[in-house]
Amino acid sequence: MNFFRHRPLGLLAPALLIAVAGCSTADDGTTAAAPRPDARTAPLCRRLDEALPGKVDGRHRDDPRPASAYTAGWSGPAIILRCGVVRPPKMTDPKVAQGHDPAALAGGVDGVDWLMEKRDDGSSRFTTANRRAYVEVTLPEELSGPDDSTAVLVDLAPAVKKAIPEGIASMR
Repeated sequence: MNFFRHRPLGLLAPALLIAVAGCSTADDGTTAAAPRPDARTAPLCRRLDEALPGKVDGRHRDDPRPASAYTAGWSGPAIILRCGVVRPPKMTDPKVAQGHDPAALAGGVDGVDWLMEKRDDGSSRFTTANRRAYVEVTLPEELSGPDDSTAVLVDLAPAVKKAIPEGIASMR
């Protein structure tokens, strides 16, 4: 069942109000585990790395360590992107599809579908859906407002659409 294609953009606002955030800031040398994408996904992620903007929501690009074409970051406080992550378990949870999971919601921003998850540490994680690679974006708690969260996803949407074609990602 592909419930992400039919979720209205209006679902994004409640998800953004639920929560957002959770990473240390890149200002102090943030680290992020680099995913290990499969051979089909790796070229897409490298293409995304080249297409990513230098600024997201007014923050300058400041990639986490260790350096990798599969991770990116924007400082002050850090926004972290990881490409080639595994499919989140909530992606196939029927409660999410029916809107009955307060910690996760499906929605779309500027032509990119996202699974939006509230995390136990108070952060939020956004993972692309209906794309040939899973791209994860984590926002810090300071960006918990709907305007900040939406601005980040709007800024990233052109690069995701350009580099990661629509389709089914690897099921790993």
